[in-house]
Amino acid sequence: MRKIRKNHWTRRQFIKGAGATAGGIIAVPNIITSTAMGAPGRAAASERITMGVIGVGGRARKVMEAFMAEPDAQIVAVCDVNRERREIGRKKVNDTYKNEDCDTYRDMFEMLARPDIDAVLIATGDNWHAMASIITARAGKDMYCEKPMSVTVSESRAVSDTMTRLGRIYQCGTQRRSIGHFRFAANLALSGKLGRIKELHAEQSRSFQQVYSTILPGEPEPPREEFDWNRWLGPAQWRPYNFQYWQRRYWGAHLDFSGGSITEWGSHCVDLCQWANNTDDTAPVEYWREGDRYIGRYANGSKLIIRTGLRFGTCPVRFEGEEGWVETGDSGQIEVYPKSLLGEREFEGGYLPGNHVRAFLDCVKNRRQPISNAEVAHRSITACHVANICKRLDRPIKFDPVREQVIGDDEANRLCSRASREPWYL
Repeated sequence: MRKIRKNHWTRRQFIKGAGATAGGIIAVPNIITSTAMGAPGRAAASERITMGVIGVGGRARKVMEAFMAEPDAQIVAVCDVNRERREIGRKKVNDTYKNEDCDTYRDMFEMLARPDIDAVLIATGDNWHAMASIITARAGKDMYCEKPMSVTVSESRAVSDTMTRLGRIYQCGTQRRSIGHFRFAANLALSGKLGRIKELHAEQSRSFQQVYSTILPGEPEPPREEFDWNRWLGPAQWRPYNFQYWQRRYWGAHLDFSGGSITEWGSHCVDLCQWANNTDDTAPVEYWREGDRYIGRYANGSKLIIRTGLRFGTCPVRFEGEEGWVETGDSGQIEVYPKSLLGEREFEGGYLPGNHVRAFLDCVKNRRQPISNAEVAHRSITACHVANICKRLDRPIKFDPVREQVIGDDEANRLCSRASREPWYL
C-alpha cells in the first residue's frame, strides 16, 4: 500500500478554516442555558457530555434520538451542507430539550472550533466518514461515526492510526455488537460450543447491487448557503453539480462515494462474522466469486461467505461450526443447532441502537476503547473493501492483512486507496 500523505495543519490553519464562512470571525462558544441544565431527569452540567452533529440526514436523526435519550448527553449544535437538513436537525433538538439553544453550521470547522463541544456524531454520507473523523480527532473531540468508516482500505487505516496517535475515543456505528441476540450468537461461536468454525455467512444488501462510476451532466448549482456542493464532494474528485448525486439511492451505489451492497450491510454483517471468528485483528487472505456469492478464506481456514437469502429480517448472519450452527437477524429471531444450546436464554428482539450509544458515552468518560473501536472497524471494513475489489475486477484476489496489500495484482492494489481532492489529504 502506498504511503499515506499527511495533512499537517497548524492551529492557525485550523482556526482560519473554522472562520472561513463567517468572514474570518470564529463562532463564539454557545453557553448552555440554565433551563437546559435544570431539565428534569438530566445530569448535572459537570457530568454532561456536550455534543455536535455533522450530517443531519434521516439516519443521523435516529441516532440523535438515542443520544438525546441519555441524561448525560447534550446536543448543542448541528452541521450540514444542506440548509433544509440543518433546520430539521435544529428543530428536532430544540423540540426534545424544550428550548431554542441548538446552533446550526454549514461549515464543520466552525462547529469543531467550539471548546465547549466534547464529542461529535458523524453521520454524513460514506464519502466523508474517514476525513470527518480525522478532522474531528485533530480538533480534540471524541466521535461516534456511522458505518462504513471509509471508502477504501487506506482511509480506514488512516482513521485508526489517527485515533491511536491522538488518543481519541472512536465508536463505529456497527451497533449490532451491542444488541443481545447478536451478542449471544457471536459468543456462542467464540465459546467453542459450535466446534471449529467452518463458515460465517454475511448478508449483503439487496439494494445497491448495481454500482456506478459515471460522471453525470452538469445542472445549475444551488447557492452555497442552500447546498454547499463543493463541501458535499469533499475528498471525492470534482465533477459538476447534479441533483441525483446526493440522493441516497444513487450515491450509496456510486464507487466515488460508497461501496454498494457489500459495504451497505456488510459493514454490520461482516463485522459480526469477524467478531464470531475471533479475527478482529485481521481479514481474509483470499477472495473469490462463486455464482452470486463472494467468498473470503481466513488464514485459520474459516470461510466468510457474503451472500443474500439468509432469514430473520435485515442484516442476518449465520455461523456454522463442525458441531452446530446459529442464525439470527434484526427480527430478533434466533435458531441454533443443537437446540439445547439456546437453553433458557431470553434474548432482546428488534432494533436497539441505544446500547451502543450508551457504551460510547461511558468510554468517553472512562477513556477505555469501545467494542467497535477504530481498529476493529477498520479490519471489518477492509474485508468488505477487498471483497468489493474482487467483485469489481471479477477475478480472485490474494490479500496480505499484515501489510494490507493485494498480492501480485497492481491494478487491484491501487483500488485499496483513492486520490483525494485538495485540500482533503489524509
